[in-house]
Amino acid sequence: MRKYLKELVEIHGPSGKEKKVRDYIKEKIEGKIDEIKEDCMGNLIVFKKGNNPQKKLMVAAHMDEVGFLITKINKDGTFGISPVGGIDPRVVKAQRLLINGEISAVINSKPIHLEKDTSAVANYSEIKLYAGFTNDENAKSKVNLGDMVTFDVDYIESDGHALCKAFDDRAGCSVMLDTIDFLFENDLKPEYDTYFCFVVQEETGLRGSGSAAEYVKPDAALILEGTTAGDNPENEPEKWATHIGNGPVLTFMHSGVVLDKKIYENIVNTAQDLNIIYQHKMRTAGGTDAARLSRSMYGIPCGVISVPCRYLHSPNTIISLDDYDGVVKLVKSLISEGRIF
Repeated sequence: MRKYLKELVEIHGPSGKEKKVRDYIKEKIEGKIDEIKEDCMGNLIVFKKGNNPQKKLMVAAHMDEVGFLITKINKDGTFGISPVGGIDPRVVKAQRLLINGEISAVINSKPIHLEKDTSAVANYSEIKLYAGFTNDENAKSKVNLGDMVTFDVDYIESDGHALCKAFDDRAGCSVMLDTIDFLFENDLKPEYDTYFCFVVQEETGLRGSGSAAEYVKPDAALILEGTTAGDNPENEPEKWATHIGNGPVLTFMHSGVVLDKKIYENIVNTAQDLNIIYQHKMRTAGGTDAARLSRSMYGIPCGVISVPCRYLHSPNTIISLDDYDGVVKLVKSLISEGRIF
């Protein structure tokens, strides 16, 4: 358990640039699955044959993280960037980033003694990325328009918690890898034919999951996510969506969809039977690939299980490792015993 979490979150791969994540996953599942397909969008669809072929289950997590793309190369050798996914510009100021996972860079920030309005929030048209180049000619020799930019953060564990970027949604990808290992190492089949779908471009509008579903044509889907906690120390508890340390998050509704009642109840009952502490997502803002799947083909019934994340979509996201372990335990049972149905 957690065999892959550190390595996954440290890989750089915003929406549309998931290749390194995909290659890592393909390497780790080799010899453990029945079939593997990579579709034209870049989704990785991994098949495990079940005991009962009468139904098909799609289990999905997205490989992409929020990040940036280079959109301008300035005369002075700095770069303009645009966000890929929802990143509050307030968390970007003075941060260390990496261009293409290799070139170190830093975001501009006016010194405090020169800043007249410290409450002002820069917009992306004012943000510049500095990587040590002194002119545009030098910059263009190493960097191209459209190159990816991600937060430069190492994974840290302390006192039962972990901090890094990209838990949204490499945590979900890691849960699927742990589950595949569980089935392989115990010589188990899932109860139903199961397709583990590592999908692309969720952060830019739920792009990849729909095409993956078109291939799988599942009877139901289970979405694994990293979700907003909102339990910042300055927030009152009534403003929290979830709380890190209170277990896996079970979602009954979020932006774009009310989740299938029967699947939701099956997930809740399974958590109770396993004595897993769990919580409900108490704010309905934000969404997952379940919203896309509910509108795909014939309308795919979905359940959503998430790892709660404090400071989501920032370079320093925090999770509880006990929450993560609870998600893994719950997902293993739902898949191996077929309890999602």
